[in-house]
Amino acid sequence: MQTSLRSRQHPLIHQLANCIESVWQEHLDLSPYQVPEDLGYVEGCLEGERLVIENHCYQTPQFRKLHLELAQVGNSLDILHCVMFPNPEYALPIFGSDLVGGRSGINAAIVDLSPINKDRSLPKIYHTRLSALSAIQFSQPRALPQWGDIFSEFCLFVRPVDTQEEAAFLQRVREFLILHCQIASTSTPLTSHLEVARVLSGQKSYCTKQQQNDKTRRVLEKSFGSEWTERYMTTMLFDCAA
Repeated sequence: MQTSLRSRQHPLIHQLANCIESVWQEHLDLSPYQVPEDLGYVEGCLEGERLVIENHCYQTPQFRKLHLELAQVGNSLDILHCVMFPNPEYALPIFGSDLVGGRSGINAAIVDLSPINKDRSLPKIYHTRLSALSAIQFSQPRALPQWGDIFSEFCLFVRPVDTQEEAAFLQRVREFLILHCQIASTSTPLTSHLEVARVLSGQKSYCTKQQQNDKTRRVLEKSFGSEWTERYMTTMLFDCAA
C-alpha cells in the first residue's frame, strides 16, 4: 500500500517499505491487524520540527503481528522499523529490520532473523539456507548495541555508503524475507504447551531487550512524554503475546 509519508523519505526507505509489503502479499495470507485507534498515525513535535509516525500492521495464521513503522522528523531524520512477530504456536525466529538516516544518507541499516531459543541458535533449516546466501561486503560495518545478544550470527548491521551498497542491503533483506515467509508457510504448529511456553519466553526476552533501546525511547519521550512512550514501546513496537 503506497503512503504519502514513504514518498517523502529517503529512497532506500521508500524502496524497502514497498519490498516488505510486496513480499508479504506474495507469500503470506494477510488479514488486517487491529491497531489502537490513536497509534496508527501520530503527529508530534521534536525540537521544533514536525514528527510523523505511520504504522501498518497485518496478521496471518503463522504471524500474530506484522508491523511496519515509518517515521520522519522534519527534513533531518527518516526511519523505517519492521518486526514480524510469530504466533506462539510456531517456533520461528523473529524477523526485524531498521533503517535510520536522512537526506545525506542512511546511517544505520540492520536486518536479522533473531533466534528465540535459550542457546541463541536458529532452527537448522534457517541456518542451512542463510549459510547458502552469497557473501556481501560492506565498507562500513557497525557494532551491535550492548543489548544486541538477541541477534543471530547472520545479523547484518551496516552503514551503506553509496547506492550500490544500498541496493545490496535491499536485496539481502528481500532474501531474508522470502526465505522466512517460505519456511513459515510450511511450518507445523506446536501442540505441546511446554514448547509454546518456551517460544513465548523467547519472544518476551526479545521484546524486553528491544525496549532497552535508549535512542528510540529518548526521541519519543522528547515528543510525547514518558507515559505515552512507555505505552507505545510496550503495546505497539514490542508487545508480547499473552
